Amino acid sequence: MKSLKLVLIILLIVICVALTIIILFQEGKQNGLGSLSGQQFDSYWSRNKGRSREGLLVKLTSVCVILFFVLSAVLNIGSF
Repeated sequence: MKSLKLVLIILLIVICVALTIIILFQEGKQNGLGSLSGQQFDSYWSRNKGRSREGLLVKLTSVCVILFFVLSAVLNIGSF
C-alpha cells in the first residue's frame, strides 16, 4: 500500500509540473484595445483555433486538471 501511495504522489507531482508548463505556454485571452470599442475580428485563425497548437494546449489543460482532481481525491480518501 505504501508503494502505491508513493507512485500516486509522484504522478501527482508530475501532473502539477506539466499543468504549470502547459498553462504558461498558452496565449493570453484578452483581445487588446479592439475589445473596448466592440470590434470583433472573425479571421481564419480565430475560427480554427481548436485545431491549432492553442486548441491542443486547452485540451491538455482540461485533461491535466481532471487528473489532478481525481488523484487529489484518491490520495485524501484516507484509505492509505
